Amino acid sequence: MQIDVSTLAIQENPVWDSLAENTAKQVLGYLDLPEAEVSIVLCDDATIHPLNRDYRGKDKPTDVLSFAQREGDFAFQDDNLLGDVIISMETTIRQASERQHSTETEMRILLVHGLLHLLGYDHIEDEEAEIMEAKEREILAVLTTEDSFRM
Repeated sequence: MQIDVSTLAIQENPVWDSLAENTAKQVLGYLDLPEAEVSIVLCDDATIHPLNRDYRGKDKPTDVLSFAQREGDFAFQDDNLLGDVIISMETTIRQASERQHSTETEMRILLVHGLLHLLGYDHIEDEEAEIMEAKEREILAVLTTEDSFRM
């Protein structure tokens, strides 16, 4: 399993880097993807905003974006290369406060969500959303934390 965590436009935080890497390893291990390759970028709202605008047509920052490498016209044929998950830590911190749980809990929730998108899960249609949300709850229940998850 290869997990690459990097920061962009924010101060490096070894706790966040370690949490992202360990959470991704737990999730991918749980999903029986021991050879998976994922890149995780932790950034600020100013960095994620143009990506959200250019790739999703939403002219505002967002919490998490996923760029799957196994989908689309130029998809990689390597089943192990899943893609990139980009998380805005500014939005993560803000949402954690609003949802009354820790930044670490919110980060786990967003990372699980992003990883599931890399695996083809989506939430555009109601039926898809129900399936994805059930899978998120299943995975989050397996992750061991002191916090309770409030989605």
